[in-house]
Amino acid sequence: MPIDPRTPCIIGVAQRTWRPLNPDPADAPEPLEMWEEVTRAAGEDAGVPGLEARVESMQIVYCQTWPYDDPVARLASRVGADPGHRYYSGIGGTTPQVLVNATAESIMGGEYDLALITGAEALDTMRRAKKAGCRLPWSHRNPEKVPFPFEAPFHPAEVAHEVFQAWLTFPVFDIARRAHLGIEPEAYRERLGRLMSPMTEVAARNPYAWFPLARSAEDLITPTAANRLVGYPYTKYMVSVMDVDMAAALIVASHEKADALGVPADRRVYLRGWAYGNDPWYVAERPELWRSEAMKRVSQAALGMAGAGVDDVAHIDLYSCFASSVLFGRDALGFSEGGAEDADGVDDRPITVTGGLPFSGGAGSDYMTHSIAAMADRLRGDPGSLGMVSGVGMHMTKHVYAVYGTEPPAQPLQPVDGAALQAGLDALPKKAITDSYSGPATVATYTVAHGRGGGAEWGLAVCDLDDGSRAYAKVLDPDLLAQAEAAELVGAGVSLVPGDNNANMVKELLL
Repeated sequence: MPIDPRTPCIIGVAQRTWRPLNPDPADAPEPLEMWEEVTRAAGEDAGVPGLEARVESMQIVYCQTWPYDDPVARLASRVGADPGHRYYSGIGGTTPQVLVNATAESIMGGEYDLALITGAEALDTMRRAKKAGCRLPWSHRNPEKVPFPFEAPFHPAEVAHEVFQAWLTFPVFDIARRAHLGIEPEAYRERLGRLMSPMTEVAARNPYAWFPLARSAEDLITPTAANRLVGYPYTKYMVSVMDVDMAAALIVASHEKADALGVPADRRVYLRGWAYGNDPWYVAERPELWRSEAMKRVSQAALGMAGAGVDDVAHIDLYSCFASSVLFGRDALGFSEGGAEDADGVDDRPITVTGGLPFSGGAGSDYMTHSIAAMADRLRGDPGSLGMVSGVGMHMTKHVYAVYGTEPPAQPLQPVDGAALQAGLDALPKKAITDSYSGPATVATYTVAHGRGGGAEWGLAVCDLDDGSRAYAKVLDPDLLAQAEAAELVGAGVSLVPGDNNANMVKELLL
């Protein structure tokens, strides 16, 4: 069967990392310069001189570093482009692949034939400038203060209990998973090290990695002055690093446009399947805190669109801001996991082509542009194979999966009905959240937040109530915090009492 001329494919990719070789942050490039560099490099990667000036769609991933007045127009001017479609995204770890999904469907629908997607962050430079008291001389700052683009209102109970930071919520999911598997805390912590150590080895081979350094499992999980606990059981080495100076770009074209441009077949990487969906927005709403139903359904939908099973996929990059996002992703794909009696239990299938966000670097919302670019390069080096990438947004809430391959699909692509997929997820039961509660409760999961000095400061518990609802609670008692890290508290009875600022407090364990 002839190839559908509207089939979308990636024809050019580029990545760049600027490590702080010069101590003066004023000498570092600003994001606009970074976008320009990788945009031009992606055109060169496609083998088409001046390709960046011919794009019909220009899309930029939200940049946390600098508030430009009109980001897309500024980049278009620098590369000599005049795209009819221009888009500046919102935030989230799923964003780059969501842009690719929308681009693919626009190309299939005939809206345009050639698109650029790029993103960059210079958060390390910003950090160093702030520390040095340096005012950066960057261009085209928006004269108006633009609010951070949060996507949903905060739940009052989450505000009261300070459920804001990902380093606090992602450990909550991991501890729920640990308890579900029946694994002792120390044994589970060792598993996390064995999961992530091979990722550091990938990062050590990645020329674009922010931390190209292999670390042992013990190095990763052992708290030290340089590797303090952040949100138990995660240490600093185990969590995503956003303070990086990194940029990446993708150029996507229709098959017929790639032909017209003379892009060689061995430079093309075709989209074969993609899907997106959300779990319940608020953490405590999720009945099963140890897994993600959305991950399972979305990954299967993407594979189904590609006409493939997970065992047909040779290369995988699972979103890895924290260990729980990797483990939930593996579970959703059906990778084997041993129980409490299994000394290891971690399937050794590689799950990153970059090294992952803690080691390769997580440039704000732009990590997936890097993972897609790296996957494209990996597939070009392994013709005929398939690769899968995933993204996670908010508190393990938003999920995107995509399947890529060097061969075009045998049949015309039929996109997943995203509305129907999400409707099925929305129809699943959710837990009600009780804002304020006093009385007995059962710990469903928890974590302990550590300060910059390394000491435990407070804990967050998600508790099951007798009426079937859930409540958040803070843990402040030092003895309880120590016990929370020494033993398994999931399933323990606790007494909740009113605390400050409308928060519930764990008063004591009910033995």
